[in-house]
Amino acid sequence: MNLNKVFLIGNLTRDPEMRSLPSGQPVATFGMATNRIWNDKSGQRQSKVEFHNVVVFGRLAEISKQYLTKGKMVFIQGRIQTRSWEAQDGTKRSRTEIIVEQMQLGPRGAGTSNAPGTSAPVEETPIDTIQYPQDEGEINPDEIPF
Repeated sequence: MNLNKVFLIGNLTRDPEMRSLPSGQPVATFGMATNRIWNDKSGQRQSKVEFHNVVVFGRLAEISKQYLTKGKMVFIQGRIQTRSWEAQDGTKRSRTEIIVEQMQLGPRGAGTSNAPGTSAPVEETPIDTIQYPQDEGEINPDEIPF
């Protein structure tokens, strides 16, 4: 059995670029960075950044173009694909990409920097809570607010 499955949580390195295939299906591409942090043998903290080329098709492409911008956090699930082509100068080129199958947007305000052109973090609105009777006895159905 073979498996080609990728799970990544990271931040966009550029805004999604939207195109359409000849069939009319939308496709979006963007860059994504993930960080790995560890302590080396001497106890020093080390960090390494990996950059990924991401491709999204269909409705997920439209969602990524609408809601994702440079710096935003996203969780993607997909597969690795390497494509090859011949460049105009005759050299062989290849590119490894993550083809997205599922995507979840990061928390509101995650990855924002308050720089011009970015949105400020959204303040959370407190949710009203329901006070239930403190005693261990029966609950009166007339006191339930729904």
